[in-house]
Amino acid sequence: MRLMTEHRPHPAAQHDYIPAAGRDALLPGYDLLTRLLGMNSVYDTLVAQAELAAGLRVLEIGCGTGNVTTRVKRAEPGADVVGTDPDPLALARAQRKARGMTGIRFERAYAQELPFADGEFDRVLSSMMLHHLDYDMKAGAAAEIHRVLRPGGVLHIVDIGGPVTASDGLMARRMLRSPHAAGNLGDTIPRLLTTVGFDCTEIGTRRSRFIGRLTFYRATRPA
Repeated sequence: MRLMTEHRPHPAAQHDYIPAAGRDALLPGYDLLTRLLGMNSVYDTLVAQAELAAGLRVLEIGCGTGNVTTRVKRAEPGADVVGTDPDPLALARAQRKARGMTGIRFERAYAQELPFADGEFDRVLSSMMLHHLDYDMKAGAAAEIHRVLRPGGVLHIVDIGGPVTASDGLMARRMLRSPHAAGNLGDTIPRLLTTVGFDCTEIGTRRSRFIGRLTFYRATRPA
């Protein structure tokens, strides 16, 4: 089975996305960095919240090097799992991590241009991706996720967001000054998802020493 396929790369620029590690040259150290930042427990929490079961079709958008996508497959081998990302170098690493697994594949795609049919998935996951997008791209991604989820399907998000204040630390103060990150704060994400038709709930938040504040959301496409 081909784990990674090509999907309509944008021709305008070599990078019209933010690479997984910020720069291509830093990608080899990306997974080590995520471990040092304590992200493994965040990924595990997100996957547990998805309430996986055999036979479900699961999509991760902005999958990077596949840390969450492969966790989904290990947590529920009977699920059909797809990871998407616009970064071909990150996808190549994800493909290597999934070597030997069946029922998992990776496709190059932008979150706002998903190459899937309406209602194709039961779950969509997003980990630390939305804060990289400006508002228009966030809105496009939200609409596309709503489209590819079946009625009753659920989106699970963890990202910088929620009730971030300066007391959450140095990184939180930097995020408050960042136009992209500030677009995630407060109730911005739930309001955005509600606008495109989701029922959205904040289901948890935690302070991260190195990142600021991370918040988990569950958004259901009404049946």
